[in-house]
Amino acid sequence: MKNILWKSAAAAAAFAAISAQAALSVFATVPEWAALAEEIGGDRVKVYAATNALQDPHRVEARPSLIARARGADLVVATGAELEVGWLPLVLQQSGNAKVRPGTPGYFEAVTAVPVIGKPTRLDRAEGDIHPQGDPHIQTDARNIARVAEALSARMAQLDPADAAVFQARTRQFLDRWNAAVAKWEKDAAPLKGARIVVQHKAFGYLIAWLGLQEVAALEPKPGMEPTTAHLAEVLATLEKQPAKMVLRAAYQGDRASQWLAQRTKINAVALPFTVGGTDGAKDLFGLFDDTIQRLLKGAA
Repeated sequence: MKNILWKSAAAAAAFAAISAQAALSVFATVPEWAALAEEIGGDRVKVYAATNALQDPHRVEARPSLIARARGADLVVATGAELEVGWLPLVLQQSGNAKVRPGTPGYFEAVTAVPVIGKPTRLDRAEGDIHPQGDPHIQTDARNIARVAEALSARMAQLDPADAAVFQARTRQFLDRWNAAVAKWEKDAAPLKGARIVVQHKAFGYLIAWLGLQEVAALEPKPGMEPTTAHLAEVLATLEKQPAKMVLRAAYQGDRASQWLAQRTKINAVALPFTVGGTDGAKDLFGLFDDTIQRLLKGAA
């Protein structure tokens, strides 16, 4: 009897080991794509997020730990549009993992699934941290999450045909829930349409377009550049003519400039989660937009 039990336990352990090995290993550059891969894959994926919500995704160190994680990945999920250009190419090169090089099925860029906005008409580094391929911050429009989900699910099924049916079923279930949530968010956010806002950094283009907000000024004179006294004076002059409801920043950014403006203009300084984990309320993709909409409504009140 003991021998039978031992063999059964050994068989179960072996099966568990095989199952663990069979799980698709996903290296996601930012938290929103890690969360999406988990929604699609469930227990058929092992997901690693290379950054967290309180890190600037433009500026990440290509640490040995990231290289090691990329070395064992079956799929790299990046945003693209050069968001990760400062670190991901080096990580992938140093990893030596041919399966996840750009151009292979093991490399996926989310921007390929959505209509990209904000492509500059003039490429000049004097204009600040511009993105030649357009605005990469696609995750601030909830509709883009659904677009990426469909494309990512197809790529995961291509890499892991044995679990394709699981990925497809989970994606359908996710999209049913997601589309219902988007409709609710849009209904709740209707009072925000036309609301004038200031942004600390130009990172909310998709959110602004989705909800019909009106950006009247940016605290950075050019993307990625610290506000100057002269530029802040220009912002104050602009707000005298076009008063705004609030000034927005991402959770990973410092609040000094936003608070400076809020104190002088009596408008609300609002920190948005920007990605999963950016605030206590943004614990998953649904929480990300629940919290974003509520914070905007409070800021506009």
